[in-house]
Amino acid sequence: MSLVLALITLLTFSMISCNNDNEEDEMPSRPTISLTEVGHENSKIAYPGDDLHLEAELLAEGQIKRIDIEIHQEGGSNKIVELSYTSGKYVGVRNTTFHEHLDIPADAPLGEYHLHVTVTDMYGQQTTAETHIVVEAPL
Repeated sequence: MSLVLALITLLTFSMISCNNDNEEDEMPSRPTISLTEVGHENSKIAYPGDDLHLEAELLAEGQIKRIDIEIHQEGGSNKIVELSYTSGKYVGVRNTTFHEHLDIPADAPLGEYHLHVTVTDMYGQQTTAETHIVVEAPL
C-alpha cells in the first residue's frame, strides 16, 4: 500500500514540475508599428535640404530596445538616412508615439525611395514597417 502511495506522489510531483503554462516563460508578442504620418500631412514627399516628418505608433510587449530608421533609393542603393535610437524616451517602454523630423541631405538625388522603420524588443524580436516616399525638388 505504501508503495502505491509513493508512486502516486512521485507521479503527481513530476506532472506539476513539468507544467510549462507559467506566464513568465511565455514570449511576448512581436512589436507592432503603425505609420501614422510620413511627410507633411502624410504626403510621403521629402525635399532635399529639408526634414521629413515621421510619426508612428509603436507597441512592444517585450519593451522597446531599439528603433532603426533607413531611407534608401529603389534597389537598395544610396542610403540618405540611417538612424538608430538606442537610448532616450523611446527605449524601455511598451508603447509610445514615435515623432521625429528626419534631415534629408541637401544633395539627396531626386526620385523614389523606401522608408523602413524597424523596432526591436528586449527579447530580440523585430518588426519592420515600410512605405514608399518620393524625394522631389521644392516648389
